[in-house]
Amino acid sequence: MKKATLIVSGVFAYTFAFAQTDNNVEVLTPTEFHISVPLSDLPDYEETDKLYEKNEVEDRKHRAPSKFDFSVEKDGPAYDNDPTSIQKFNGTKALKAPISSFAGQAGGGYPPDPTGAVGPAQYVQAVNATPYKVYNKTTGATIMAAKNIGTLWSPATSNDGDPIVLYDKYADRWVLTQFGLSGNKIYIAVSTTSNPAGTYACYTYTSASFPDYLKFSIWQDGYYMTSNQGGRLYVFERTAMLAGTPTARSVTGTFTVGGTSGFWCPLPADADGTLPPAATPCPFFWMTDNTWAGSVDGVKYCKATVNWVPATPTLSITPAVQITTAAFNGTYSASWDDIPQPGTTQYLDGIGGVATFRAQYRRWTGYNTVVLNWGVLITSSPRVRAIKWVELRELTAGVWTLYQEGIYQPDSKSRWVGSMAMDDNGSIGLAYARSGSAAGEYPSLCYTGRCAGDPLGTMTFTETVAKAGASSQSGINRFGDYSQTSLDPTDGTLFYHTGEYILSGGPATWIFSFRLTPCSTGINDAPDLTNQVSAFSANDLINIKAENMDVDGQLVIDLFDISGKQIDGKTLELSGNSFESSFSTANLSTGTYLVRVGKTNTSFQRVVKVAVVK
Repeated sequence: MKKATLIVSGVFAYTFAFAQTDNNVEVLTPTEFHISVPLSDLPDYEETDKLYEKNEVEDRKHRAPSKFDFSVEKDGPAYDNDPTSIQKFNGTKALKAPISSFAGQAGGGYPPDPTGAVGPAQYVQAVNATPYKVYNKTTGATIMAAKNIGTLWSPATSNDGDPIVLYDKYADRWVLTQFGLSGNKIYIAVSTTSNPAGTYACYTYTSASFPDYLKFSIWQDGYYMTSNQGGRLYVFERTAMLAGTPTARSVTGTFTVGGTSGFWCPLPADADGTLPPAATPCPFFWMTDNTWAGSVDGVKYCKATVNWVPATPTLSITPAVQITTAAFNGTYSASWDDIPQPGTTQYLDGIGGVATFRAQYRRWTGYNTVVLNWGVLITSSPRVRAIKWVELRELTAGVWTLYQEGIYQPDSKSRWVGSMAMDDNGSIGLAYARSGSAAGEYPSLCYTGRCAGDPLGTMTFTETVAKAGASSQSGINRFGDYSQTSLDPTDGTLFYHTGEYILSGGPATWIFSFRLTPCSTGINDAPDLTNQVSAFSANDLINIKAENMDVDGQLVIDLFDISGKQIDGKTLELSGNSFESSFSTANLSTGTYLVRVGKTNTSFQRVVKVAVVK
């Protein structure tokens, strides 16, 4: 067994061990831990508008392009996309301008890799190299100036990059992560309170190999992490980290990838809405391309279960299961030159071969969902890329199937680095970068979406520009390797997105929020008069009333707190086109709650907010 020394706040020293278990599972403990000073007390990061002075991060040296096999035509001519999957028209539903819209950070490197999450009052963003900043989520006003968060860990890191910001709404805490180029480090910081500018419990772990392109998710039994290091999964002890336990463990294990090569990273399911019950396995997903040896076009997934109770925790990972989709062309340039820009021969990196962050997971009445997207090649000359997206459903426990899919390519421009999520009404928001070769088609940030009941495989809202680019980038093809879409935890229909666009010849980032309306009833402000559900609190009851229902049969009514924890539930048989029901508030505290009305194994879901005052 290998031993490692842990320094806590520079005062106490502990010795822990790396314990090897069966099935290539290894248990890790931190090589360093401490509680930080408040982030607001750290020196401000020196942001600069001199974008051309930014340096390229060194992560690409770990990213050999995937090796595509073109010796046999497997998808038809040149591995074409299934033409019936391509949406070649713009949606017709009017999409409103962003609700909040403000500049993100200009500091950092090439690429900026913007990441951010929204909380009850703040929006937190990080970019490569690695400034971290806190904003008022509504106005964009600075709450905390940008900080060099590498100084959180001890010794201070060199801010190597690939940051991820998560808001753990189930615990009202913030999670900051990044990698370390030297020594294969994984850095994780969990806020000790709900204040993102406050103190953090800071952990350092050592990976088996360099944890490039690390991606994190929130699950009931851990913070799950994948990366570009082959078939390896990490799970970090969430409960212990939230408690600031110095010895919080990590369990890592391997799984069979099958067919992939070069740059590759699966995505762990990231819980949104309600938290999965204890012992629910965490699925993780990756795209597969039939140009990879032995693969078919589609998605593969494994399921992971960790048990922290034994002295030596266990991790089990199921064999991969294939989900076949319609044919698509996932190939990309071996030189990473994928996205054209106007007025230059410089192309941008299209981030091929991986599904882009996040794999949002949601629990519904009778089924669960995951939404994913990745880049596909439409034509090589002229070069055009588009976004392939899928919605997967778990109708039977542990079994995921394809529910709907599409390729979003409404015109000749390229779209890439998408990030998508599903709101409380089952509607899907998709935000992404867009660029073209014609004059003025500079790399910009856009968004679209669809309502839960719309025709499958179609983004029905008109594409809207959130932030127009002002120039093309020259001299380097690096572009944000990912973007991030999150849901407002206090309003489950409000999407927040951060991504990159090009300003003054180099990278800049933007933050914006949007809502898909009209879509359905509930907390969405839709004029649709069917399936109206309302709730109000009075006389120690939450009263639920529904009118003009166009569904019948058995309905499920669930009550959740604002963080998504289920409190109560019941079923009723709908008779006629209306019903009334209630939940007791006797054991509830003053606050905001969510009522969800749904029909098992269908897309019918309604979510309404209700305030309880004691």
